[in-house]
Amino acid sequence: MVSLTVLLAAGLAQFGAALGAAIAVIGAAFGIGTIGGKAMEAIARQPEAANDIRSNMIVAAALIEGVAFFAIAVSFLILFV
Repeated sequence: MVSLTVLLAAGLAQFGAALGAAIAVIGAAFGIGTIGGKAMEAIARQPEAANDIRSNMIVAAALIEGVAFFAIAVSFLILFV
């Protein structure tokens, strides 16, 4: 027979994993949105540097996505291990 505390702990682990994944995705979306907005402002101010700004924006967005994927992977590990 499974005790109530074990079921409660499993439910809290699932809730924590879902909350962690949600915070990671929201943070990544906010970060990439900010980078995109600032890059567009920079290109509008200095159009001749558009290629450099765009490449730096893509690198920064990729780093943010990597951190978000890592956070989601940790959330899944919490959920299933």
